Amino acid sequence: MTSQSFMISLNPELTDWLETEAKRQNQSAAYVAKQAIQSLKDRTEAKAQLIRDAVAEADKGIFISEDKMNDWMDSWDSEGELPPPKPDVFPNHA
Repeated sequence: MTSQSFMISLNPELTDWLETEAKRQNQSAAYVAKQAIQSLKDRTEAKAQLIRDAVAEADKGIFISEDKMNDWMDSWDSEGELPPPKPDVFPNHA
């Protein structure tokens, strides 16, 4: 894949930070900026996948009821702390 130049305008505070960070890493400011953009891309894509996975799981219709969750959370930090609840709401396969 070929690289393509891209120009952006940064406020002075961000420019100063980028230059300082580049010096700290003994890298160019362009390299640090590229790494930051790649990191943002990776995190954004990972978050989107987690959301897709959660929606797919929710679409199965299997949940823990509010009552069970509240009972469990109310037991936290008590002598009778309950184990995490198991699903008790299932899809109606009529």
